[in-house]
Amino acid sequence: MSVFLLAQATAAGSAVPDLMPSLGRVLFALVVVLGLLAGVAWMLKRGVLARRGTGALGIETALPLGDRRSLVVVTVEGRRLLLGLAPNNVSLVTELGPAASFDAAVSTAIAKGGQ
Repeated sequence: MSVFLLAQATAAGSAVPDLMPSLGRVLFALVVVLGLLAGVAWMLKRGVLARRGTGALGIETALPLGDRRSLVVVTVEGRRLLLGLAPNNVSLVTELGPAASFDAAVSTAIAKGGQ
């Protein structure tokens, strides 16, 4: 029994670390983790993490024509192209200038096709 009392006395006298973190530290860690998750979600929503260089492919606008067909204005390495899309075909309709509008390009393409 004296050995048991001696073990208790030495354990009580020594500095035993607290194994349970304080509530404040837990709440702080939770706020930091939730803040990081919110920041990453915001960046993904805004497209900051998914953006590519300026030479990448970009779709400016699309006009569905029905029956899985559409006209699309895309930007590729600084060039603007009007493409015709069909289920098994992609064709270049015309290359647009930097100031050409979508409506003007469609009108020009229709006029050229009718000749």
